[in-house]
Amino acid sequence: MIAIAEGVKNEQMLPAKLQRLRQNRALIRWWLYFVCALILAMVVVGGATRLTESGLSITEWKPIHGVIPPLSEAEWEEELEKYRQIPEYQLINKGMSLDEFKFIFWWEWAHRLLGRFIGVAFFVPMVAFWATGRIEPWLKPRLLVGLALGGLQGFVGWWMVASGLVDRVDVSQYRLATHLTLALFIFAYLFWIARRLSPLPEPEIQEQERLAGLGKLVLFLVFVQMFLGGLVAGLNAGLTFNTWPLMDGQFIPRGMLAIQPIWLNFFENVMTVQFQHRMTAYVLVFTGVALAWSTFRVSRRKELRRAGAHVGGFLLLQAIFGILTLLWHVPLSIALVHQGFAVIVLAAAVDYVAMLKGPFAIRS
Repeated sequence: MIAIAEGVKNEQMLPAKLQRLRQNRALIRWWLYFVCALILAMVVVGGATRLTESGLSITEWKPIHGVIPPLSEAEWEEELEKYRQIPEYQLINKGMSLDEFKFIFWWEWAHRLLGRFIGVAFFVPMVAFWATGRIEPWLKPRLLVGLALGGLQGFVGWWMVASGLVDRVDVSQYRLATHLTLALFIFAYLFWIARRLSPLPEPEIQEQERLAGLGKLVLFLVFVQMFLGGLVAGLNAGLTFNTWPLMDGQFIPRGMLAIQPIWLNFFENVMTVQFQHRMTAYVLVFTGVALAWSTFRVSRRKELRRAGAHVGGFLLLQAIFGILTLLWHVPLSIALVHQGFAVIVLAAAVDYVAMLKGPFAIRS
């Protein structure tokens, strides 16, 4: 009781400047959490856009004017006529009705609109916080990097779509994987800043020495797995070899190096791309469980133990979602759960590493 009373007294004695700084950090932190939640929604909507084959329904990039959808029957017919000029319509969807076109159009329009909203949700509060002096000087360039990454993501999104408008009936799996990975990197970057703006406890030396390397390894593997997942989505590889744990009746199937040159198999051979996604999942789950176990051995802090348990438990759950997605032939519902929960796994990995770094230092 004495310790608690002294803590309250010390808190009351904090200088007004320090109190204001902590309040500002809390505001910025929750703003960044909100933006991260929007990015999570964006990943899910993007997954739905891909799974419904809607990504090529809007054949132009109009960052401002594109906010307004077709408002008349003539405008709808004009959009459909543009879609009729690309290979996807001519080779796959020839004869599509206007109502069928509207279904795929609205998915892509919603995806782009959400992207624009995220830009506004980041830019406007940043300007307000900046103008009112709530952003610490060292944090300003970091937020500008986040803004630049968001702009880059918009460009990469169109770069991806453009790959499917000529000579292809689908977008490039390379560009799709890049688009997805960049979105997840932006999420991790902003979530990392937000977590370290929190009043985290200072890590212990033995925690940093014995757990930091393993935590960073898990985070790296999560990014690798997500890039591979982008390749799987880009090649529709989840619609093939829908058995587990075997593929084509074997654990290591034949034909994984059928394409020449050999290195192309790892990016363009449907069998190889799915196989490496499976194998990386096994490695990731094992490493995540090892991280949780090591954390309970090394640390006595309940916060870090909980973070380690989240990483291990979430990875196990994500593996189950992946297996069900495969076995059930990629139904929209479970596939979106699998994609969306991947962002939760990423958040858990970032949170763990952030807890081993501790909060950002208060600078004068």
